[in-house]
Amino acid sequence: MKALLTILATFGVSTFMAQAQPDTLRLSLDECIAMARRQSIDAAMALGELRSAYWQWRSYKADLLPEVSLQGTLPSYNKRYSSYQQADGSMTFVHNDYLGLNGALNITQKLWPTGGTLSVESSLDYLHQSGSSSLRGGQEGASDQFMSLPVAITLSQPLFGVNHLKWNRRIEPLRYREAQARFLTETEQVAMQAISLFFNLLLAGEQVNIARQNLQTAEKLYEVAQAKRRMGSISENDVLQLRLGMLNARSALTNSESTRQARQFALRSFLDVDCPIAVDVPEGSPEGLRLAYEDVLAHALENNAHATTMRRRQMEADYAVASARANRQSVNLYAQVGYTGNADKLGNAYRDLLGNDVVRVGISIPLLDWGKRKGQRRMAESNRDIVRGQLRQQAQEFRQNLFVLTEQFNNQAEQLHIAAEADTIARRRYHTNVETFKIGSISTLELSDAQTAKDEARLGRIQQLYQYWLYYYQLRSIALWDFERNCDLTADVEQLIK
Repeated sequence: MKALLTILATFGVSTFMAQAQPDTLRLSLDECIAMARRQSIDAAMALGELRSAYWQWRSYKADLLPEVSLQGTLPSYNKRYSSYQQADGSMTFVHNDYLGLNGALNITQKLWPTGGTLSVESSLDYLHQSGSSSLRGGQEGASDQFMSLPVAITLSQPLFGVNHLKWNRRIEPLRYREAQARFLTETEQVAMQAISLFFNLLLAGEQVNIARQNLQTAEKLYEVAQAKRRMGSISENDVLQLRLGMLNARSALTNSESTRQARQFALRSFLDVDCPIAVDVPEGSPEGLRLAYEDVLAHALENNAHATTMRRRQMEADYAVASARANRQSVNLYAQVGYTGNADKLGNAYRDLLGNDVVRVGISIPLLDWGKRKGQRRMAESNRDIVRGQLRQQAQEFRQNLFVLTEQFNNQAEQLHIAAEADTIARRRYHTNVETFKIGSISTLELSDAQTAKDEARLGRIQQLYQYWLYYYQLRSIALWDFERNCDLTADVEQLIK
């Protein structure tokens, strides 16, 4: 009975452990990249920056549209004494007791071709005076007053100054396009980070497999060596050498398993998953894909955020120079055309309207500023020259780095082919040497050399495959172009924001 209970308890614990152990998530390279783009923290941060740029762009676009506003005071009550000068020049204090209401509806439109502002206003003021009296005994009765402004058109226009709205219409679209391109670039960089973590885990797994196979082989060879030693066909030194190799293989297996666990944790954290991950060696690659530097450069200059940034910085430098030049004088035109009415009844306030026109031109011309504005203008021009020089240098470095990266990618396909063939040859050589050693035709030194070459060739093949995909996605992140499908990398910003 006790034995049966022990068996059932053991079975229950085993079943619970099996259920508690999460399933392993097996990922291909494409699946790993897609998951990283969808749920990694880096991808979420890139999306947050895109959202910020999107709403900044929306705010700028809304600023160009007509703005409707309603203003009013409901109510304003005043009951106090205040000083008052009479017709004969004497001063007295008057008691005021009145209630005031007012409201205004404004429609304002910025005029980007001229940099001015055009507005249409309609307002109504109401004043109810309960009565007023002076300290000397004067008394006046209650009264109602309405003042209407049915319509007033106002133009506020700076003259001979820089048109900030026109410059912003040139700069803001570049800034938003730059943000979109930066989001796509950061998304591709997320893919590159996923590739690095994917191949790090893949290399660690291969090192574990290699260490395990080497340990199994070392144990078998040590058994063979012991048998040969008993027959006197092998020296004691060779036996000890094989035993030392077996111990080293056990140590290498322990270290490689620890490295694999650390790299798996890094990939799981990056992808934000809880279950263990298993990765497979990518089989397919865009073989035969050879890129022309001129085509890659053309796509990069059209799509890359760096190229857009250079255009924006150049335009901002020109804007600063234009602002400094326009700062030498200031002339502003203010003109208002409208009608107004005044009556003690609301209906009469909109009859027999009178003109309500205002024209004002304000000027500000410095007569003596000791060269301050001239210095500001020269400083802006110098900064523009510095920016131009920096942009030329960055453009040269950009082209040079892109050329080197394109050549590295084109060369990597051949390197990958060589590494695959070397892996095949090294494995065949090692298996041949193992069989040869068993019959006593080669030494332990030659066998160890074949094993090292086999391990290095296997890891070298995966390393070359990693470099191939890394170069490919680096070119994608710079050109923002899908070279396999021959199309732009795009993102539906509206859908992403939602």
